Amino acid sequence: MQRAPFPRPVSPTISVLLFLLLPLGPAWRVVTQRCPQACLCDNSRGRVACQHHNLTEVPDAIPELTQRLDLQGNMLKAIPPAAFQDLPHLTHLDLRHCGLELVAEGAFRGLGRLLLLNLASNRLRALPQEALGGLGSLRRLELEGNLLEELRPGAFEALGALVTLNLAHNALVYLPAMVFQGLVRTRWLQLSHNALSVLAPEALAGLPALRRLSLHHNELQALPGAALSQARGLARLELGHNPLTYVGEEDELVLPTLRELRLDHGALQALGPRAFAHCPRLHTLDLRANQLDTLPPLQGPGRLGSLRLQGNPLWCGCQARPLLQWLVRARVRSDGTCQGPRRLRGEALDTLRPSDLRCPGDGVEEGEEEELAAARPRAPPSTPQDEEGAAWPCPRACLCAAATRHSSCERRGLQAVPRGFPNDTQLLDLRQNHFASLPPAAFPGLGRLVSLHLQHCSIRELEAGALAGLGSLIYLYLSDNQLSSLSTAALEGAPRLGYLYLERNLFARVPGAALHALPSLFSLHLQDNSVGRLAPGDLAGGRALRWLYLSGNRIVHVSPGALDPVLELEKLHLDRNQLREVPTRALEGLPALSELRLAGNPLKALRDGAFRPVGHSLQQLFLNSSDLEQISAGAFSGLGPRLHSLHLQRNQLKTLPALSGLGQLQLIDLGGNPFRCDCQLLPLHRWLTGLNLEAGATCATPPSARGQKVKAAAAAFGACPGWATRKAKRTLAHRWDARIPVKVGKERGRL
Repeated sequence: MQRAPFPRPVSPTISVLLFLLLPLGPAWRVVTQRCPQACLCDNSRGRVACQHHNLTEVPDAIPELTQRLDLQGNMLKAIPPAAFQDLPHLTHLDLRHCGLELVAEGAFRGLGRLLLLNLASNRLRALPQEALGGLGSLRRLELEGNLLEELRPGAFEALGALVTLNLAHNALVYLPAMVFQGLVRTRWLQLSHNALSVLAPEALAGLPALRRLSLHHNELQALPGAALSQARGLARLELGHNPLTYVGEEDELVLPTLRELRLDHGALQALGPRAFAHCPRLHTLDLRANQLDTLPPLQGPGRLGSLRLQGNPLWCGCQARPLLQWLVRARVRSDGTCQGPRRLRGEALDTLRPSDLRCPGDGVEEGEEEELAAARPRAPPSTPQDEEGAAWPCPRACLCAAATRHSSCERRGLQAVPRGFPNDTQLLDLRQNHFASLPPAAFPGLGRLVSLHLQHCSIRELEAGALAGLGSLIYLYLSDNQLSSLSTAALEGAPRLGYLYLERNLFARVPGAALHALPSLFSLHLQDNSVGRLAPGDLAGGRALRWLYLSGNRIVHVSPGALDPVLELEKLHLDRNQLREVPTRALEGLPALSELRLAGNPLKALRDGAFRPVGHSLQQLFLNSSDLEQISAGAFSGLGPRLHSLHLQRNQLKTLPALSGLGQLQLIDLGGNPFRCDCQLLPLHRWLTGLNLEAGATCATPPSARGQKVKAAAAAFGACPGWATRKAKRTLAHRWDARIPVKVGKERGRL
């Protein structure tokens, strides 16, 4: 009987390989065998590349364990529902240059681990509501270079982990309210190279983590301060290459953490001194390549370190002295150079001395006065032409820019509104002329006009039909005129008007009836007029109003019911008036009011429940500089967790009860009050001690505590009844807790 041969011994290397591979079983065989014919599969790193193979659909044989899939440069055209449901481990998906025209609802269902989705350089015109559903881990979304014309609220609400959203190089013209709702972790939003001319005031609401916003190369003709201020955490804002002509305090840019602002390569002709008053941390301001011949010292941004002015036609005459003195005093670096006068042309602004800047009468050189006149903007001598030499219409006294669709006739001494502007004009600047009235159909053929500037024009009347045909108008600036009334007929013809600026006119009453002609009016500015009271009916036509500015009037009384028509009001500014008490009853029926300003009124005292009607909605309350001497213990009752800032600075408060119901405050300012640090103030001291905020409250009396912070002035309250007992209890509890071993503490917790 022949014996079977003895098996050969297996080498150690083969043994190790078998040991490593056998446990993988069927999964290993799938990984090694599956790979679409048109693709390259690197299974060891979980990568599959199928670029530029004219694929018309997603391959169906991609390994299940794939983490990175590159499909760029194919001809997919559409992504159907659940196209990648068999790839649950996918983290990176590249679909650039695929000719995509449609992403179906649920297209990416099952990709719960996806971190990067690149849909750039396709032909997408819209995003369905659920197109991005199922991407709860996505951190970066690239949509650059598509044909998106609109974004619908809710399109991004499933992307709670998204950090970067790139929508640059699309065709967006408008951002609706709450369009980015759900993007609670997004830090960088790129919207550059679109055609945006309008941002809804709440377009950027719902972006609490946003730090950088790119809006350069758009069609913004007025600073959308209301919308931008929704993103209060912004550190960097890029607004260059927009046809902005003016930025002032009325644009209300409130960005407390902003450090860098770019407004370069625009059409800025003027800048208000308080344009950035609410941007206290602003460090770098880029104003290069605008049309600024001078600008005032800037008030507010106390940390400004760099002001870029290169490329502006700076005129270094005596009108630039305040700017130069401010640059030195504030230690701001500037790179601007003088365009004139001739003797200073090319000189760096920050190397000059105030005595170098001379005006007529200061010993100017011969011919310099004529040079100054010649340097100021003048009307073009002939019909303007575009880059290809084709003529387009423009009134002789004005300047019309085809590229920006912006026409300007500022400071031309005009007695009537010129005719013959380009039909596609979107911004018309007629400031500082002399129009006694605006006649019917004053702006024919301007149906695309978005922003109309008529400040400082001595206007006394808008005749019936003055705004006829302005169906696209959103911003109307009538500040600094002599208007005392407006009629419904005068405002008809501008149904989309959202912002009406009437500051510093002669209004004695709010023109409420006339507002019936403006069904979309969002913000009404009536600051610094002569309004004496608010009575029922004064706001009858303002049912869409969200923001109402009545600062600096003569209001002595707000009647109950006066605010009833403005049910959706969010901001109410009544500061710098003559109110002697909080209009509590008038605040009833305002469920959305989040900001109330009563600063600068002679209030003297606050009674119990003064703000109870708006307790569930109020977030910011301004009572500073209001001569307050007494605040009752229940004055803030009803104001709960939503109130996050309370301003009581610069009043006459010697004592103040503990504000124990306001535990969610993020800011409280009590500075500039003459607090008397005695036993009556002890409850406030205890409350402030437990509050992790700097309140600014200091002791004025007794002399031994003068200048000390109320929060830290423990010695001033040492003789108060119960102080020693309370302090002893705290000390004993601290010592007892320090002696308890960790194990005993855990056991006590279990018991």
